[in-house]
Amino acid sequence: QLAVPVAVVFAPGSVPGDLPRPLPFRDVREMENSVNLRTSITSRYETVYRSTTAQEEAALDVATAREADAALRPLQDASLGCLTVFVVPETSSLLPQGISVYVGKHRSALVRAGGGLAALRTRLQQLTQVMSFTASSIATALSDRVPDGQLGPDARRHLKSSLGYEITFSLLTPDPKSHAVDWDIEDAVNRYVQPVLDKLSLVANFSVDSQILYYAVLGVTPRFDKESSSFLLSAHSLPHVINPVEARLGSSAASLYPVLNFLLYVPERSHSPLYIQDKDGAPVSTNAFHSPRWGGIMVYNVEAPVSSQASLPLHVDVDMVRVMEVFLAQLRLLFGLSREELPPEFLLESPGNEGLADWELDRLLWAHTVENVATVSTTLTSLAQLLDKIGNIVIKDDVASEVYRAVASAQSAMAKLATGHLYSAFQASKEAVTSSERAFFDPSLLHLLYFPDDQKFAIYIPLFLPMAVPILLSLAKIVREARQRKKEPTKMD
Repeated sequence: QLAVPVAVVFAPGSVPGDLPRPLPFRDVREMENSVNLRTSITSRYETVYRSTTAQEEAALDVATAREADAALRPLQDASLGCLTVFVVPETSSLLPQGISVYVGKHRSALVRAGGGLAALRTRLQQLTQVMSFTASSIATALSDRVPDGQLGPDARRHLKSSLGYEITFSLLTPDPKSHAVDWDIEDAVNRYVQPVLDKLSLVANFSVDSQILYYAVLGVTPRFDKESSSFLLSAHSLPHVINPVEARLGSSAASLYPVLNFLLYVPERSHSPLYIQDKDGAPVSTNAFHSPRWGGIMVYNVEAPVSSQASLPLHVDVDMVRVMEVFLAQLRLLFGLSREELPPEFLLESPGNEGLADWELDRLLWAHTVENVATVSTTLTSLAQLLDKIGNIVIKDDVASEVYRAVASAQSAMAKLATGHLYSAFQASKEAVTSSERAFFDPSLLHLLYFPDDQKFAIYIPLFLPMAVPILLSLAKIVREARQRKKEPTKMD
């Protein structure tokens, strides 16, 4: 059961006339979604309706919705997973013309009054779907349990929940004799990537590294197009690009965590300029593509020199702003943070340098917490099945304590989810995953250490049978002789 605390705050002049009770009052709405025959998710929206305080009224008395969002942040509940919706009068100039719902960078939204309580509840339902979780986002988190036919096309696109991720930025220069490429990756990571990772540090640990690979080719020969005098990579050839390059990356071989690869490819002179086409044959505006759960590749074309006598290699300074815009968009896609299609009256504030809004972080935590609990359940079930199969297995005390800790943490995470405490639920789910995996991968539980009884008989019978035959025959002979002695009458003098 997932509980979402929602506060609906009415500004003066925005209270609908058909409220069932005088303010303040509480309302609870539940929705049940069945994942499979054994798993169902109940969404519980606990809504508190109240009027604005004097401080909130002063914060709403500004010129724009963006200023109101910044002014309201210190006044609202900062707990993860909590939403605050401020209802402003229909005539309010805070929201632009034609916009009835404004979603800020934090955990609050502005809604224009009008249409009574029924219209307000419809907008609230849309808002909670946007700012917390949807049935599809939870189904994606539980993709291992959902029948394939019921999953959307993007369900397998997102990264699986993990305690850590490694991000590798690679510059591929297949033709270093022609291009001397210079990229200031350290400064670009500090300016554009680090703020996003600081925000995501609640979700997992991140490590970032970079490398330059010379003479690394894509492995697919692009097609020359006479009309545009350029080379083209079609959509159906893109999957064949990754494998030859991945063999050169070498980053995932020694990694404990999933590796996200972001590749910047500077094509050689003989294949320049190089453009990527989509499925319809149109050029891709970013000249980049991404691979689900793996990363992305961007092709960076270098302008040909005006003079044919230009000395080689040409010095190339990479425009890191343009490159990082693409890589950050791909990073958001990999974490499932892509913005969904919304009605035209919705306005979503850009997250700015931080890369993601507070409510997007909450959305990620909801999905990862549910996925962690499901992972722990699967791991412990597999461990129980293993122990049932091997009757003589020895379970050490430290392994048993890890199993007990995993069960207790998973139960705690589910209890916290049911009461709307998202942060503590996520922390408990992480502890449960850590303990369950420690128990499952403990070296003493390796099933190859223990032999089934039929294997023992198969091994030892060929050894002992040759020795046992003469011993058994001798024993039988001794028994026979003893019986004969009893039967013979004793001789009397």
